[in-house]
Amino acid sequence: MSTGEGTRAVRAGLPKARKYEPALPGPTFAAHYHLPGEPTGPYTYGRDSNPTWTLLEQAIGELEAPGETGAETVVLASGMAAVSAVLLSQVGAGDVVVLPDDGYQALPLVRERLEEYGVEVRTAPTGGDAQLSALDGAKLLWIETPSNPGLDVCDVRRLADAAHAGGALVAVDNTLATPLGQRPLALGADFAVASATKGLTGHGDLLLGYVVCRDAELAARVRRWRKIVGAVPGPMEAWLAHRSLATLQLRSDRQCANALALARALAGRAEVTGLRYPGLPEDPAHPVASKQMRRFGSVVSFELPGRDHAERFLAQTRLVDDATSFGGVRSSAERRGRWGGDAVAEGFIRFSAGVEDTDDLVADVLRALDAAAGRDA
Repeated sequence: MSTGEGTRAVRAGLPKARKYEPALPGPTFAAHYHLPGEPTGPYTYGRDSNPTWTLLEQAIGELEAPGETGAETVVLASGMAAVSAVLLSQVGAGDVVVLPDDGYQALPLVRERLEEYGVEVRTAPTGGDAQLSALDGAKLLWIETPSNPGLDVCDVRRLADAAHAGGALVAVDNTLATPLGQRPLALGADFAVASATKGLTGHGDLLLGYVVCRDAELAARVRRWRKIVGAVPGPMEAWLAHRSLATLQLRSDRQCANALALARALAGRAEVTGLRYPGLPEDPAHPVASKQMRRFGSVVSFELPGRDHAERFLAQTRLVDDATSFGGVRSSAERRGRWGGDAVAEGFIRFSAGVEDTDDLVADVLRALDAAAGRDA
C-alpha cells in the first residue's frame, strides 16, 4: 500500500503487532546472547548486532529508500563514525578520493588520515558542480549538498552519472536535507550518509550516524568497519532515535516553514549580507535545489558586520540557543568562525530554525538584530 511521508515516518521499522506488547519494543541491553551450538543466529555479540539497531535500521531504510527491498542500513555511534566508515572501508593506498572543500569542518581531519594511508585526496567547491573537474581516476566522490555551513548545492544526478562513468563510487552527506528533503539513492548515489544527531532525531539529546546503500557488498564493508573499530551505537540511543522518527515530518514541515520565513525577514535587513537559504527563489542554489529537494531544510546562513556585532545579536535572542548543532526542535545559532575550521567571515551566523511559532521566532530575531545594532528593542 502506498503511504505518505508522515505515515511512513510514524510506522517505519515497527515490528508486527503482538498482543500485550508495545508498538515499539524497548531497548535491548545485551553484550552477549545465549548461544548454544554453532553461532548461526542473527544475534551473537553486542558489537556485531542488536535487535534495537535492527528495527532502527529498517526504519531509516524505509525513509531513505521507500518501497525498495534491497536497501541496507548500518547505524553507527555518530555522524563522523558514519562518514569515516564509508571513506575508510571503501578506499585504500593509491586510490583517489574527491571531497568538497567547503563541507563539514571535520572532513579535513578525515583527509589527513586518508593521506597518511596513501590515499590521494582532491578537493573542489560544492557550488557549480565544481567537483566534476577533479573526478579523473577517482575511486570515490564525496558530496555534501546542501553544504555545511555555506548552503551551496550541487546537482547530485549529474555528478553521480559522471563519477560512475569513470568507475567511481558516490556518497552523499544527507544530514542537512534529511530523507524527507532529499533521497540521494534515488538521485544515483551509492551511499546516503548522515549524522542522525541532527534533524533526523531532532531533540539534541543523542549522537548517532547511519549509512544506507543498495549494494550488499558495500554495506558489508561498512558493517565490518563498524565492528573493527567498535563504532557502535548504544541501544538506548538507537531506541530514542527510532521513537523520534515518528515526529520527523511534523518537525521538518515547521522547521522549513520557519527557516523560509526567517530568511525572508532577514532579506530586508541592511546589516545582513551573504544571506543563503536554498528555499528562497532568489538564492543561487534554488534552481538546482528545487529539482532534487522536496524540502529545503532548517538552516539559514548569513553575515553580520563583524564578530562583536554577531555576538551582540546572539546574546540578545530569547528563543534561540547559542549552540553548535542544528536540526533541533529548539532554534539555535552560532557565530561559526569561533571554531576556526570553516572559511567564513567573523560575523558569519549559522542559524537552525526550530519548531517555535513562526511569528514568535521571527519577532525574536528582528528584536535581537535591533538591539545588536543599538536601536531600541
